[in-house]
Amino acid sequence: MEQVSSLEIEKSATMMKLLGDKTRLTMVKMLDSHDYCVCEFVEIFKMSQPAISQHLRKLKDAGMVKETRRGQWIIYSINKDNEYYSIVRSILAHLPSQDYRLQELADQGLRISCE
Repeated sequence: MEQVSSLEIEKSATMMKLLGDKTRLTMVKMLDSHDYCVCEFVEIFKMSQPAISQHLRKLKDAGMVKETRRGQWIIYSINKDNEYYSIVRSILAHLPSQDYRLQELADQGLRISCE
């Protein structure tokens, strides 16, 4: 039983480490209320597409986010079925809403419809 607990601590530590990055933490907070395309994150964070994709890949590899293909687009969403989502959700509850970022994109005419 102790080995199982150690594994859970190890997985939890890995998840917390991923969320310790400001960009990834913000992405997860944003994904908790809306789905996003990489191209939208590029505009929001003013980062290169490869840098954004690297952050998303780490989150996806950990099972925190999932992707859905819509034609040529890949849309990212939070994985609410992840065994650690309840922990993630409790952390996110303490963070301010990031919905204004999506509104700013829309106001600038940069909200992308990846349909």
